[in-house]
Amino acid sequence: MKTGFTNLSMKRTKELKQTKKMNTMVSLLNTKISSSLIKTGLAVALLYFAVTVHAQKGLQWTKDGTSYLNQSKEGIELVRLADNSKTPVITALQLQTAANGKPLAAKSFSSSADEQKLLLFTNTRRVWRYETKGDYWVFDRTNGSFKQIGKSLPEATLMFAKFSPDGLKVAYVSDYNIYVEDLASGVITQLTKDGSRQHINGTFDWAYEEEFFCRDGFRWSPDSRNIAFWQINANNTKDYLMVNNTDSIYPRAIPVEYPVAGEKPSSFKIGVIDLSNNGTRWMNIPYDEAMGNYAPRMEWAANSNELIVQYLDRKQQDSKLLLCKVTTGDVQTIYHEHDDAWIDILPSWDQDYTDGGWDWLNGGAAFLWVSEKGGWRQVYRVSRDGKKETLVTKGPIDVLDIVRVDEKSGYLYYLASPENATQRYLYRSRLDGKTNPERVSALNQPGTHSYDISPFALYARHRFSNHYTAPVTEWISLKDGKTLAGSASVNEALSKANPKQSLVSFFQVKSEDGITMDGWMSKPADFDSTKKYPVLFFVYTEPWGQLVKDSWGAGYNYLYEGNLAKDGYIYIAIDNRGTPVPKGREWRKSVYRKIGIVNIRDQAMAAKQILNWPFVDSSRVAVWGWSGGGSATLNLLFQYPQIYKTGIAIAAVANQRTYDNIYQERYMGLPQENENDFKNGSPITYAKNLTGNLLYIHGTGDDNVHYNNAEMLINELIKYNKRFRMMSYPNRTHSISEGEGTFEHLRTTYTDFLREKCPGGAR
Repeated sequence: MKTGFTNLSMKRTKELKQTKKMNTMVSLLNTKISSSLIKTGLAVALLYFAVTVHAQKGLQWTKDGTSYLNQSKEGIELVRLADNSKTPVITALQLQTAANGKPLAAKSFSSSADEQKLLLFTNTRRVWRYETKGDYWVFDRTNGSFKQIGKSLPEATLMFAKFSPDGLKVAYVSDYNIYVEDLASGVITQLTKDGSRQHINGTFDWAYEEEFFCRDGFRWSPDSRNIAFWQINANNTKDYLMVNNTDSIYPRAIPVEYPVAGEKPSSFKIGVIDLSNNGTRWMNIPYDEAMGNYAPRMEWAANSNELIVQYLDRKQQDSKLLLCKVTTGDVQTIYHEHDDAWIDILPSWDQDYTDGGWDWLNGGAAFLWVSEKGGWRQVYRVSRDGKKETLVTKGPIDVLDIVRVDEKSGYLYYLASPENATQRYLYRSRLDGKTNPERVSALNQPGTHSYDISPFALYARHRFSNHYTAPVTEWISLKDGKTLAGSASVNEALSKANPKQSLVSFFQVKSEDGITMDGWMSKPADFDSTKKYPVLFFVYTEPWGQLVKDSWGAGYNYLYEGNLAKDGYIYIAIDNRGTPVPKGREWRKSVYRKIGIVNIRDQAMAAKQILNWPFVDSSRVAVWGWSGGGSATLNLLFQYPQIYKTGIAIAAVANQRTYDNIYQERYMGLPQENENDFKNGSPITYAKNLTGNLLYIHGTGDDNVHYNNAEMLINELIKYNKRFRMMSYPNRTHSISEGEGTFEHLRTTYTDFLREKCPGGAR
């Protein structure tokens, strides 16, 4: 149910050639690919590009912070920023003959701790959202040799391979079990032997992966002697049976362990494998057998003797940090917090932590922790025993992304935007909490910034765009903010951009309930304020997606076959309460147990004000969205038929009880305790009110928002003799991207319906 602007998933390379506009959008968005936005509207259609376009996760900085490793058509090279010199590490010629005389195409790569070896990820396969299965090769920089690891295991089955800290071994997952391979001898040792689809070692089930970003499920100890891992038991988790009707004469059922709202989650255990004897010690973490609970984060606690685990209750309102002694399995709670709504885990808003990580300070004596208990998303410095904490990011400011912890200089760098919720800027605060936040981004660069900062905060890759300036990437010296020689320049790009040429503008609208919301609007190319135009609203109203961002691409509709502005449409997006914008905790969590009510009313009341604008034709009002945006489209069309006349809903959750428990219970509570909230927020409850024009679109192979949502909704519409149009895409997933011609067909279907039911042009 979650998609969005920066969280795009995957598709085969050949699909990138489907349309020039789609390729253009991928390059123009130029933003971080994050799971948190696989749940809004734009990313669903673009979500299949992530792995193909994104060669590697993050920037591969050298330890000294002066250089980075870059993959290009020349191979892999070391780029020294001081003089922009490039030194080959692996040449293109070497890659051509690396795999026993055959070409080797690396999807991504990582370095050993001593930077003398590279681990190349190749021949990849998709697992749900991402290509996390494949083959791995080790390149030794000292002698230029390549060696395939896991060679005796089935092709393209290795997952999450990583060097031991001492660089002597590589561990990985294959077929739900964990293996370790000695690089010198080539000996492979199977560490777990009980793995299966529903008894999972070192990785996770569907719900954990989708909602907690848990994919890589094991961690090397700092001394390379132990491996800590999750074990997920999904034996009691019910399967959702998807049916593949297209790939054979007889239909094939595809089971997916999928606990819906109200169902107990898969249970977990955390164990530590001692590589000296391959024995496993299980941590004595309590598990609620009646209700179930979660452990979404686990890391080594800055030493090789203890683990630190975040432990959440079923409702995700109580968070405890546990220190676990490896030798005994004993557990101690060092930190506890409660939220009457829900507690967001760090990777849900900072994608750098999706594959693990914990910010330790002073050699493990303290760590950084984020909480909304003060009304804002703020960073605290917490002592190892949890007894002392210091607020690092002072004042009414929401931290949007932790960019770099520079302990040597005493600063935390992060993204925030306390004055304009549609923009993003780099700030820094002293780690001792003794200063107020300091803006680092230049004052003359209004818009959306992102940074990848080197160790010791020496250099940064700086990316920028706004609604009238195409994305630009520059390399800067962070100390003075100056652009490095030979780099593109943000200031130069801004000097050439002309905001007057953009048809997009930003506005605020205040509803009759007193709620002020941000929006963007793209006006027709030949706009005449004395005439009236149709309005198309783009919506994603839930806690996983912000649409109104001052970045390149705002106001663009990737599904419309043509040009909305030239065809005479006003195109608008609005961020209601509950969307993850930097306006404080109360804004974001006011929708608790009220999704489908509060967020929908905010949108409708904002639209009501917009219909009073003299150039808006209230008889031609359309709305569309994907996933959670599709749900919002249905609710708006059904609950407020006097406002919205036409709706296009794609892959929508029609019944909140059908969606997974981690997501739905986080925001709505438990249906066993408040079932009416689920009913009141579900579009299917209001289907009988349909009076406008509805186009409903869904893929029958959707593993995220299952196709039964479509059939439940159709049944309800039939019950009340409601006319609508339906387009199902056989065996397509949530992205509706698979199969030749799919995207072009989807665009045509979308565009034809909009033009027919809500024609463009001034009147």
